[in-house]
Amino acid sequence: MRIVETNEALAAFLTELAHAPYLALDTEFLRDQTYYPKLCLIQVAAPGIEGIIDPLAPGMDLKPFYELIARPDIVKVMHAARQDIEIFYLQGGVLPNPLFDSQIAAMVCGFGDAASYETLARKIAKVEIDKSARFTDWSHRPLSKRQLEYALADVTHLCVIYEWMKARLEKTGRFAWVAEDVAALQDPHLYKLDPDQSWKRLKPRTSNKRFLAVLAALAAWREREAQARDIPRGRVLKDEALTEIAAHPPESAEALERIRAVPKGFANSKLGKGLMDAIAVGMTAAPPEGAMTENKQRRRREPSPAVVDLLKTLLRLRAEAAGVAPRLIANAEDIEKLAANEDEDVAALHGWRAEVFGNDAIAMRKGDLAIALENGEAVVVELEGE
Repeated sequence: MRIVETNEALAAFLTELAHAPYLALDTEFLRDQTYYPKLCLIQVAAPGIEGIIDPLAPGMDLKPFYELIARPDIVKVMHAARQDIEIFYLQGGVLPNPLFDSQIAAMVCGFGDAASYETLARKIAKVEIDKSARFTDWSHRPLSKRQLEYALADVTHLCVIYEWMKARLEKTGRFAWVAEDVAALQDPHLYKLDPDQSWKRLKPRTSNKRFLAVLAALAAWREREAQARDIPRGRVLKDEALTEIAAHPPESAEALERIRAVPKGFANSKLGKGLMDAIAVGMTAAPPEGAMTENKQRRRREPSPAVVDLLKTLLRLRAEAAGVAPRLIANAEDIEKLAANEDEDVAALHGWRAEVFGNDAIAMRKGDLAIALENGEAVVVELEGE
C-alpha cells in the first residue's frame, strides 16, 4: 500500500497521476471539535494507480496536489462530494472541475435516492465494504493497516463504479441529467463561510423586522467567534439560544443571564459582552437583505393535501418509468408549489425534468391527465377533451 508522507514522494505520485483520464478522490477528516474541518487523509486512485496522501506528515505541502485537481483535462470522481469539495476549497482554494459525483449519478442510473457508497460497491463492483473502521480517529498516528485499507477502498472501488456509470450514462444519453446537479456543487457560495449570511442556517419563519435584524447580528457574531476560536458554532452558543434572545432581546447582562438557553455565567464572560454588543447592533439595524422576501414567499396559500398526494403519485410513476430517483426530479417544496399553482423557480418545469414529469404535472393540474387503476396497478391516463 502506497502511503505518501514526504513532498518528494508526493511529487512522484502526482507525476504518475498527471496523465490519468480521471481521479477517484476521497478524504478523511475530523470536525467534531473544530469549526474548520481538519484534513487527515486524502485517498486517490486512477487506472492502475492508487495511494494515500498524509496531510499531517511533517512539512507536507499540498499545493501541487491542489494544482493537479484544478486541471480541466482530468475528471475528478467523488461520492457525495460536498464535504470533500468544501475541504479542497477552504484549504486549497480549488473547486474540482470537471466533476463527477457518483451519488448524484446513481439517482439517474436507477439506484434510488441517496445511494450509499457501500450499496454501489456491492451492486456494481461486487464487493462488500468493511465498515468497522468507519468511526476512526483519523488524526491519530500511526494508523493501522486495517484503517488504511478501509480508507483506500473508498477510491479503489469508486474507479469501477465510475467506469460502469459512465458507460451507462453514455448509452442512455443522460450525462446532461447528472451535469446540472453536479454543477450546483461547484458554486463557491456553498463553501464561503460569510458570517453576515449565517442567519440563513437558522431558517427563521417570521417577517418580524426586529427579530430578523437581531437574529442576523447574533448569528454573524457567533460565526466570527467560532471562526476566530476554531470551535463548532454550537460551542459558542446554541441555535435555540440565538432565537430566544432575538425574540426577547435582554437589555442587560442580568436579563441575559435569566434566559433559559444561555449557560450560567455566560453573561459576565468576554463572550457575553460581545453578545450584548451584537444585540445593540441588531436593535438599530435593518433586517438582512432577502429575509423579508423569503418569508413573504413562505406565506403563500396552503396547497390542497389531495392535490399534493396526486402529484407525488404522478412523480413516483414517472420516475419509475424513467428509472430515476424521484428526488432528483422534484423535491417536496416543488410539489407543494405545483399544487398551489406557484410555478416560478420550479426546476421540475424545465429541461429533462419537464419531459419526464413537469409537463405531465401541469396537464394533470388542468384536468388533462388522471391516475387510474389498471389490473391492480396505478397508471397515468390521458383524458379526452370535451
